[in-house]
Amino acid sequence: MKKLLLGVGLMSSVQAMAFEPLTIERLFDDPDLSGTAPRSLKLSPDGQRATFLQGREDDAGRMDLWQYNIASGETNMLVDSLKLRGGAEEELSDEEKARRERARISSLSGIVSYQFSNDGQQLLFPLSGDLYLYDIAKKNTRALTNGEGFATDPKLSPKSKYVAFVRDRNLWVADTKGGKARPLTRTSNNDEAWGMAEFVAQEEMKRMTGYWWSPNEDAIVAAKFDESPVPIAKRSEIYADRTEVISQRYPGAGTNNVLISLAILDPENKRAPIELDLGENKDIYLARVNWLADGSGVLVQRQDRKQQRLDLLLYSAKGGKPTTLLSEESPTWVNLHEDLRPLKNGDFIWASERSGFKHLYLYDAKGKLKNTITQGDWQVDEIEAVDQKLQQIYFTGTKSSPLEKQLYRVDFNGENLTSISRKRGWHNVSFAKDASVYIDSWSDDLIPSQVSLHEASGKLITNLAANQVKDGHALFPYFKGLQQPEYGKLNTSLGGDLYYQMLKPEGFDEPQNKNKKYPVFLRVYGGPGSQQVQRRWDGRWGLTDQYMAQQGFVVFTLDNRGSERRGKKFEDPIYENMGDPEVQDQLVGIQYLKTLPFVDPERIGVFGWSYGGYMTLMMLSKASDQIAAGVSVAPVTDWMLYDTHYTERYMGLPQENAAGYENSAIFPHLDGLSSDLYLIHGMADDNVLFTHATTLMAKLQKNGVKFRLMTYPGEKHGITGDGQRTHVFTEITDYFIEKFK
Repeated sequence: MKKLLLGVGLMSSVQAMAFEPLTIERLFDDPDLSGTAPRSLKLSPDGQRATFLQGREDDAGRMDLWQYNIASGETNMLVDSLKLRGGAEEELSDEEKARRERARISSLSGIVSYQFSNDGQQLLFPLSGDLYLYDIAKKNTRALTNGEGFATDPKLSPKSKYVAFVRDRNLWVADTKGGKARPLTRTSNNDEAWGMAEFVAQEEMKRMTGYWWSPNEDAIVAAKFDESPVPIAKRSEIYADRTEVISQRYPGAGTNNVLISLAILDPENKRAPIELDLGENKDIYLARVNWLADGSGVLVQRQDRKQQRLDLLLYSAKGGKPTTLLSEESPTWVNLHEDLRPLKNGDFIWASERSGFKHLYLYDAKGKLKNTITQGDWQVDEIEAVDQKLQQIYFTGTKSSPLEKQLYRVDFNGENLTSISRKRGWHNVSFAKDASVYIDSWSDDLIPSQVSLHEASGKLITNLAANQVKDGHALFPYFKGLQQPEYGKLNTSLGGDLYYQMLKPEGFDEPQNKNKKYPVFLRVYGGPGSQQVQRRWDGRWGLTDQYMAQQGFVVFTLDNRGSERRGKKFEDPIYENMGDPEVQDQLVGIQYLKTLPFVDPERIGVFGWSYGGYMTLMMLSKASDQIAAGVSVAPVTDWMLYDTHYTERYMGLPQENAAGYENSAIFPHLDGLSSDLYLIHGMADDNVLFTHATTLMAKLQKNGVKFRLMTYPGEKHGITGDGQRTHVFTEITDYFIEKFK
């Protein structure tokens, strides 16, 4: 009866409004409400075309390969993934499934990645385990492999003579002109793998590969990892019709990591491998690998186990002991980045947070600092392009606002810092190899991504995907019902201003509703390496927020200390103390909400996923007197159960911070949990293992705490299965509607 009454109220409200209300079912249905903005935008090295992946009208998750021809102004499909496979169902290897889950693309199918040849004339892409080469001039696709085994992580060599890939935990090479693929490495030991990135490298270090071509394509530097020291964790993956017991080498906090080694290989297998000495201490992380621009040496970033030191090592391509070019050190942790750029003259550009904010520096070939390139109380996000001829760097950063991502240009000597992007909001850019033009995928809080092509100066050349919300756009019927987010910051003495975003309920009119009080939907993440309050379009969380605003909620999100893009000082308070400063800051947000005359302080609910699920549990355990209810999805409950690289980065080693680990777990604080709790978890989660949930269930039951529970058979961390994604968001939102309306 309650839902029927809500429906009647909603129906009368819709009649008064000139828009369709959002529904959870529609948020996850086709066509995508975010429109037709493409994925994986790239400019060809010759600057003649922009290529991208785009979902099909009848299946937004299946990607095909498209191009925009700059000279003709025409857009057309290059490769139809369905026709290429004859409509056959894709079968992924277990390794590929894991890679996609960790790359957060597990919901996609078809062509999910591709690579240009350096001359811009060919495109390499994998599909269902085989490799294909598309010839742009001939307009045809040729198979390079044909069912001999699943090929992952393929890469064309710089001169396109070879393609390399990983198969059966070994590195293979094939000639692009034809011929049988051949293995460069041979290991049959199931604990060893060549050319791959180990679990924590993929999941936590954002290193998705384990091999790198030399610029002259005469060598490949490849990593080998040995998992034998890593303890075997047995976990159950519970599916609808079966239970599988998985034995996984899982490096939990304080346990052994893989042993890693590096070698330079000959693609023709005519020279013996050259081993690269990573040092006497084997308990390290291989963070990043780059070749010098002329191929004479290899740059390796080596991180110590505690992640408080990062060394940049230079190896000769002929082998021998390395030279340490520079080292970064921190009393907390050193963040990794992708902003090393070796230059043709031997110099290199490097990023560091030594000033408290991530900035760029120019070094000579021997590791001597030549000059600071950027500086100030803002940060560089990443280097987007380097014009070596004009000695200029293009980068994105937060100089104009920590809530935006803007494009800038600066000279190598640090002079003439110029803003290139011209619209408020969020700019994801992709440059041509010569830095002459770039693609800008821009969005704002109520504007879905629009894609345009620009000269390096920022001048518009053409729109590639206008994606305007007008009649015919999937979002158009709902657009007038979207609420404009409000942004602000709370000044605190805790260690930095706290930025927040708020949506007021649909139909909110404070003067006419002086005495009306609204419930709060507080969406939290709170973990490091993330920023939630941003001026950009978010087709998942942003539209979920809008849906809740239409249900009559004040929707609130705040970035606490520990969040990224605010500088190292803002991140560091969580060191060895996770779950404490973050909760303090979120409670500052709740106290602010209680000062607002339209907020009902008795109807504040919290929702979070992953680290946000952990935060939800911590907030309920420490402040149930201020929070009425919470939904926690896939939460970490004990950091001793999570992996080494992520956990030890922020918590230190368990052997040295036992008290911190105990206090950062949920369990010591559960006696304070008296608010209503809804716990949700995927039963095949290989990131935050289902053990986190079962351990919590047992503790709550022992304490006599009632809670609601929903589990998803066969689902991983993201709960992305057909139907399950809609189901879980319906459960989350209906819970708060039933609880507070």
